[in-house]
Amino acid sequence: MFARRKKTEEKGGIVETIKTIVYALLIAAVFRTLFFQPFWIPSGSMKDTLLIGDFLFVNKMAYGYSRYSCPFAICPISGRIFASEPKRGDVVVFRHPVNGSDFIKRLIGLPGDTVQVRGGVLYINGTEVPQADAGTFDETLAPQGPMGSLPRCANSPVGQGGTCEKRRLRETLPNGVTHDVLDIDPNGFADNTDVYTVPEGHYFFMGDNRDNSEDSRFSQAVGGVGMVPAEYLVGRADRIMFSSAGRSLLYFWTWRPDRFFKAVE
Repeated sequence: MFARRKKTEEKGGIVETIKTIVYALLIAAVFRTLFFQPFWIPSGSMKDTLLIGDFLFVNKMAYGYSRYSCPFAICPISGRIFASEPKRGDVVVFRHPVNGSDFIKRLIGLPGDTVQVRGGVLYINGTEVPQADAGTFDETLAPQGPMGSLPRCANSPVGQGGTCEKRRLRETLPNGVTHDVLDIDPNGFADNTDVYTVPEGHYFFMGDNRDNSEDSRFSQAVGGVGMVPAEYLVGRADRIMFSSAGRSLLYFWTWRPDRFFKAVE
């Protein structure tokens, strides 16, 4: 009798453990879908605003919700609900309209805007966006992040362990938002573009590391982002929570404490 009771208690304990795990997963899924989504920075396209290995939470309440607010785009939502317009200069995570991967870029062009780059200088609605010299952005030429990618340098060739430099400029968008952009090549392949007109319900994005970013300057046909429909917006990046320059989080000597809890500007 005692053995049977013990077996029943053990079975009940296992069931309760399974229930607890299921509930925890459901709560985590709801939290991730409705509120904040964790996001690792995998590439250098947003330097020096965001570095490879920065970890942040994306505010999914910022722009409302669409089917792409859910993992695997499974939300049964048509268009966007509780929608709010993003602001020029926001750093936004969005779903690539073709391959479905998550991208993070800065919002440059709003619906109806014209956008062009001439001689590395941004023009919005035909007006030059002011840039001021902000010195250089220096980093060590070494493998970065889990993929071990090497940064591009304006002062190439640079040996491993040497100082990799990029020209840094302080850009001020028409609504007063200021942020840094980097220039690697003064005659880069994307420093002179056609005039783009942003369609209604779409947005134009660019990376802050202007010569090392696949963004709206490139059409989806050639592997770029193109114009991004509003329903593909996932959320706004507000704050870096953690940062590590190494291949693994266990490499504590590669942590960057000065970036912990840093606001994204």
